[in-house]
Amino acid sequence: MTFDHVTYGLPHGTFHALEGGDPGGIPTLFVHGFPDHPSTAEPFLAELGRRGRHVIAPWLRGYAPSPPSGPFDFASVTGDILALLDRWSPERAVELIGHDWGALITYDACVTAPDRIQRAVALAVPHPLTFLTRPSLAQLRRSWYMGFFQLPGSGAVAAARDLALIDRLWHQWSPSLELDPALHAELHEHLRASMPAPIKYYRAMVRPSMIGATRRLARPITVPMLQLHGAEDGCFLPPRVDDRHRFAAPRTREIVPGVGHFLHIEAPKVIAERITARA
Repeated sequence: MTFDHVTYGLPHGTFHALEGGDPGGIPTLFVHGFPDHPSTAEPFLAELGRRGRHVIAPWLRGYAPSPPSGPFDFASVTGDILALLDRWSPERAVELIGHDWGALITYDACVTAPDRIQRAVALAVPHPLTFLTRPSLAQLRRSWYMGFFQLPGSGAVAAARDLALIDRLWHQWSPSLELDPALHAELHEHLRASMPAPIKYYRAMVRPSMIGATRRLARPITVPMLQLHGAEDGCFLPPRVDDRHRFAAPRTREIVPGVGHFLHIEAPKVIAERITARA
């Protein structure tokens, strides 16, 4: 199954995306995370397409070849996804799937425009307020990079030695994953053209705009939600707190054995099956 490279003119500029799957299927929008882009997920997107999904997967702002400029606060990046949703599927609510930062955007979109989303799937990341509520020491150790990216010069460090720090994060977060060499080379090419914009997402988390996002995300999610976490995730520990009060619609949370943070890349068929079986 092949995917076309398409563009959409949105308020923030021209956004690039992969599009394919079943043209008559359920409209499904996939949002990638850090430090990633849509192409690494293409086998997963193809599995969704084989299961009756018409899929679009955009490059987020700050990720070449989509617009490189910010701001990178929640409202802005979520606004891009909602604008794309309105252009791409104006008549039909969509299935929204997000990984890592894409999962955070998915949570925000669910409280911002719940009528445009028929179902949501968050991969690897718990509800943002669940994550911020009394994180364990083990989780704080895993989240060291969030603090590091606040420092001047961290962007240059991330880009140095052919993105050695980025490769280290991939290995720590999904220890069993060996990315296909061609996909790895393509990812590096796009990230080199993007830096330091992707790390500015983390800097936006400590800006005053985060206060508004926190208030917005405190509203219970009224969209049916599936949360999938890799049992071997070296970035986010599966949540152990009871956060049922954050969901006013059916919510299912599952731990997937044998995979790490990039679970949809490690096991595209398994993750696609879990998502479509719950629909």
